[in-house]
Amino acid sequence: MQRIRNVQAGLRSRTKILNVLEKTSNQAIFLTKATSLSYSVVLYHLRLLEREEIVKRKGKRPYYWLITGIGQKQLIS
Repeated sequence: MQRIRNVQAGLRSRTKILNVLEKTSNQAIFLTKATSLSYSVVLYHLRLLEREEIVKRKGKRPYYWLITGIGQKQLIS
């Protein structure tokens, strides 16, 4: 991610979101349940990832989010 300051908490959040999206495209509300992150945090990171063209929206509201294939380097815990 070129345009974003990659701090540990943000990397962890985006990694959790991307791990879920690798398996299947999902709505943001499902991602909140699957990652134990708040809805606003999930949307914030999805929009950051969308700006970097790592994920994209599909359909009408509520959007389904999917990975574009560019990806983010995984954070190993």
